Amino acid sequence: MKHHRNGRLASLLFSLLLAFLWSGDLLAQTKPKVLELGMENPASILYIGNSFFYYNNSLHNHVGQLRRAADSKERLRSVSVTISGSGFDWHDVDSYFRPNAVGAYSFDSRNNIVFNKVDRLFDVAIMMDCSQCPIHPQLKSVFHDSAKKNSDIVRKHGTKPVFFMSWAYSDVPEMTAQLADAYTQAANDNNAFVIPAGLAFARSIAKRPELNLYVPDKRHPSVAGTYLAACTVYASLFKKSPVGLSYTAGLDEATAKHLQSTAWETVQDYFKP
Repeated sequence: MKHHRNGRLASLLFSLLLAFLWSGDLLAQTKPKVLELGMENPASILYIGNSFFYYNNSLHNHVGQLRRAADSKERLRSVSVTISGSGFDWHDVDSYFRPNAVGAYSFDSRNNIVFNKVDRLFDVAIMMDCSQCPIHPQLKSVFHDSAKKNSDIVRKHGTKPVFFMSWAYSDVPEMTAQLADAYTQAANDNNAFVIPAGLAFARSIAKRPELNLYVPDKRHPSVAGTYLAACTVYASLFKKSPVGLSYTAGLDEATAKHLQSTAWETVQDYFKP
């Protein structure tokens, strides 16, 4: 019994600490320079990352569902290129834009092949490093070098580079501020846009610590975690609130509303001039 009381106390103290940090706006000390994507209503997105993206039937699927729930007439074409455990430097980003390859065709609702004849293969490329690479003492220099290299590559193909700020491990909460600072600084250095998913995780934990955003490994997202990340992507790219959208990824209404509002609040705070 004493062990359970101590666990609850520790959880409460952690939540109070996060609430204090939020009240002082300390979780994102470096402010983003790029406050807008620079493109209204992107129609195609390339996701370049790792298992943080592909868990729970893939982040891109949930973002697409949110987009359809917001406007059924809008088509969001998305491709996810992920390598388990990968960092920025594992990906041959230039190869993802070669002709008649990635994104060249898809299938409609009747399984008919649809060839994508577009002037620009992707409007946006959302990129994520490995979960601790941006702050790892041996890998953070690789993170910054690869951030520049990959940003230059996607721009060469007429695509907007976007960095996906990942979240802290559930048992290493201090990663939140470190990752936020690293991603924001890299984006500022490369005139790139950032999606503050890691800050949304911290805000949700501060508001509802009992809602588990992780699977048992304390790193990868639960369905609630993926849904929160998707809402944050949607709010960041489209500058629209996800609150009230009918797509909930199977979560109950109260949980979905909490995650929707948390994403919107995070985006508004992060991009506040």
